[in-house]
Amino acid sequence: MAEIQRLRDDHAEALLAFEVTNREFFARTIPDRGDDYFTDFSRRHTALLAEQSTGTCQFHVLVDEDGAVLGRFNLFDVAEGSAELGYRVAEHATGRGLAKLGVRRVIDLARHDYGLTRLTAGAGRDNTASLAVLRATGFVAVGPSERGGIRHVRDLGAP
Repeated sequence: MAEIQRLRDDHAEALLAFEVTNREFFARTIPDRGDDYFTDFSRRHTALLAEQSTGTCQFHVLVDEDGAVLGRFNLFDVAEGSAELGYRVAEHATGRGLAKLGVRRVIDLARHDYGLTRLTAGAGRDNTASLAVLRATGFVAVGPSERGGIRHVRDLGAP
C-alpha cells in the first residue's frame, strides 16, 4: 500500500534513486533538472528540509511498503492560505491511480494540517496525464501558466 510521508532526511537515498531512474521519463514532459541537481543531491536535500522547516514549502513522498519512492507531491510558495502544487510519479507506477491518490492526500494535508484554502498548479498542454489528474482532483483550468502550459486552481474552503 502506498503512503504519503512528509519529506525527511532518511528519504534522501530513495529519493535520489527515484530521480535518477526516472530522469529521462520526466524530461519528456517537464524541463530536466540538470546534472548539478544529481551531483549535489545531498546538499540539495538538506536545503529542501531547511526550507520545509520554515513553512514556506511542504514536501512529500509517496512510498511503497519497502520505502521506495513512487512519487513526489510538493507544496511551494506557501503564503496567505495558498500554495503551488507540483508532483511527479515514477514511470513504472503510472496508470495505477497513484498520482490522483497522492494529489488527493496532499489536498487533505493542505486543508487540514497546513490550513490552506487554495492550491494552484500548472501542467503542460501536451501532458495529458497531469491535466487529467488535476481535473479528476477538483482543479479548474483558469488560463495559461508562466511556462506555456495551463494554470489550474483548487479552492479548499475554510480550514
